Amino acid sequence: LGTVEYQRARDIQRYLVEQRIEGATSNALILLEHHHVYTLGRRGSMDDVLISADALAKAGVAVHEVDRGGEVTYHGPGQLVGYPILDLRTIGGPVRYVRGMESALIDALATFDITANIVKGLPGVWLGEGLEQRKIAAIGVRVSRGVSSHGFALNVSTDLRYFQHIVACGIPGLNVTSMERELGRKVDATAVRRAV
Repeated sequence: LGTVEYQRARDIQRYLVEQRIEGATSNALILLEHHHVYTLGRRGSMDDVLISADALAKAGVAVHEVDRGGEVTYHGPGQLVGYPILDLRTIGGPVRYVRGMESALIDALATFDITANIVKGLPGVWLGEGLEQRKIAAIGVRVSRGVSSHGFALNVSTDLRYFQHIVACGIPGLNVTSMERELGRKVDATAVRRAV
């Protein structure tokens, strides 16, 4: 959908979730980018946003409390955001769904020669291990009457400085990366969408 304001994308998701619950539409995948926004999941808190309301306004960063799992994360230009609207009862439930989403992102990254993995107990997609571990994709979902919303955010050419102003995913000092940082070159966003 290109670049979409966060609340507008949330409204689109709500509509499609209701349509999917009622059986009026099939499964869907929304791919887009957002303007600068911090979203606070159900376990998130404004304490995890480390800059003042004035600084947020000056930087043009919106803040939204949302009904997905997880804590706070950043969305913005250069990040591929995916919102799968799926009836999870047909694919084995929420845990299998999250594992499948992680696997799909790992496979997509592999097409760019980026070796990614999962970390037990921490949703998302990661690179490296130990002190070299860094997160390249966040996952946060909501399930309503068996249908998913929210989804994943893959850092393609994201300005990673925005992560410095939050306790991302509730992990102090979390090291976040992007495809462009890992590859040391520009990455074609269309090719990433196609791979995902």
